[in-house]
Amino acid sequence: MSEARTYTAPAMALRTALILFIFVVLFTALLAGAYQWTKPAIEASAAAEKMKFINEVLPAGSYDNDLLNDTLELPPTPELGLTTSSKVYRARLAGQPAALVLEAVAPDGYAGEIRLVLGITAAGDVTGVRVVQHKETPGLGDYIDPKKDKNKAEPWIDQFAGLNYPQVAEREWKVKKDGGRITYRTGATVTPRAVSGAVFRAARYAMTHRNELFAQEAQ
Repeated sequence: MSEARTYTAPAMALRTALILFIFVVLFTALLAGAYQWTKPAIEASAAAEKMKFINEVLPAGSYDNDLLNDTLELPPTPELGLTTSSKVYRARLAGQPAALVLEAVAPDGYAGEIRLVLGITAAGDVTGVRVVQHKETPGLGDYIDPKKDKNKAEPWIDQFAGLNYPQVAEREWKVKKDGGRITYRTGATVTPRAVSGAVFRAARYAMTHRNELFAQEAQ
């Protein structure tokens, strides 16, 4: 008849700690394996999402380089309304500077910050603007987002395309109520005013720092 095995309290604690350690090691290995297995798909999905916005603000035929591998990391940039770092994508055609795609924030939206992505050519023409995040009032100020704009034929945000800095005077970048050329919907002046100001500041920043941005090594 075999003798029952007994454990002292220290032995039990050691045994429990060993089991937990083995469990943690196995669980960590499984997570690492799952991450490595899904990493290519995650990266591809992130790249596709970035290119989706880029293609909405910058015509595909206007550049021939790999934008996702020709970028710069900007520190917090007050001129763009950014309090955190951001990324600039540099478009080139036949090796020459063609355009910049950058982020900007309008801090003075009706319901808070309005985050934008813009394309601006090396000559200062705005090629497109898209709102990527906002909290503006549904049905009133959210028409700044073309997906929410009821006018699908001529979305409000598209009127910035073609404006050139500095050929178009600063006052023209304002809403009509403030003496500019940008239209707005009745009852919602604050939102378009905020977007218009952010687009102008971004265009001015891009042109002011164009040579410097294109000259730096890609990060």
